[in-house]
Amino acid sequence: MAHPLTNTLHHRLPILTSVNLSFSSISSVTSSCAFNYGPKYTEILNRGTGGYRTATRRLVIGFGASFWAQFMSMAGNVGGKSFIASARQKGAIEQVLKNVEWPEQFPFKDEDFQRFDESPDTLFYEAPRFVTHIDDPAIAALTRYYSEVFPPSNTPGVALLDMCSSWVSHFPAGYKQERVVGMGLNKEELERNPVLTEYIVQDLNVNPKLPFEDNSFDVITNVVSVDYLTKPIDVFKEMSRVLRPGGLAVISFSNRCFFTKAISIWTSTGDADHAMIVGAYFHYSGGFEPPQAVDISPNPGRSDPMYI
Repeated sequence: MAHPLTNTLHHRLPILTSVNLSFSSISSVTSSCAFNYGPKYTEILNRGTGGYRTATRRLVIGFGASFWAQFMSMAGNVGGKSFIASARQKGAIEQVLKNVEWPEQFPFKDEDFQRFDESPDTLFYEAPRFVTHIDDPAIAALTRYYSEVFPPSNTPGVALLDMCSSWVSHFPAGYKQERVVGMGLNKEELERNPVLTEYIVQDLNVNPKLPFEDNSFDVITNVVSVDYLTKPIDVFKEMSRVLRPGGLAVISFSNRCFFTKAISIWTSTGDADHAMIVGAYFHYSGGFEPPQAVDISPNPGRSDPMYI
């Protein structure tokens, strides 16, 4: 099941594979998150409830973000050559998480996980959005990647968990397993998803505890939603717990997001930082081997970037 491009993060006791993807260019002052408003979002913004505003830039950077800028500056020089400067070159992403000397303590502060819109996520997602949040080439690239690293379709006993799921999971066409669980915030979207055999509506920012037994899944996926997690270490610890030995976690992201719902450390940094941030989640949650990053962007500079 292993693949040369797979971002593998192996469970130390026992071994698990896991994936973290990211990279493009670093920007410590300008948000790399393009605005991504689905249907009816403008209507929601105009309701005037929960402190909604139009797209005014709100920058909350805690001590962690300041430290992170210095850390990335040091980490960005490998053999005297900055990988950050060449971040848009295909293949540069693979360098981001190589031989990282992580700080002893998790470097982020509570302020780094604040958001412009702190109203309940259940309110934001109460209306279904039957749209995709990355463009077709990026979706196709992700689907191809899944086809390379997923267990073969209809493998007896294999179970998958699609976290932060919606009406589509971008799995390969016709892909099926006995158990494919979706977790998300909108019941109508999850009901529409054809690959799911069951679903759970749960706000991970309120309750990060996954309602599953230990060693329940062979694969966990999360598509362009890691930037919304306000308790990522808790969630990643739970991922480690529910993954089976040899299990695979695939965290994919782009530079598209609902800006007001993405955490401050994400909207205040660029794509290279994002790879390091997700890598930090794996590292500090424990139970995984050192994370790696892969760039599967299909048309750099011409379509949405895509990272694992």
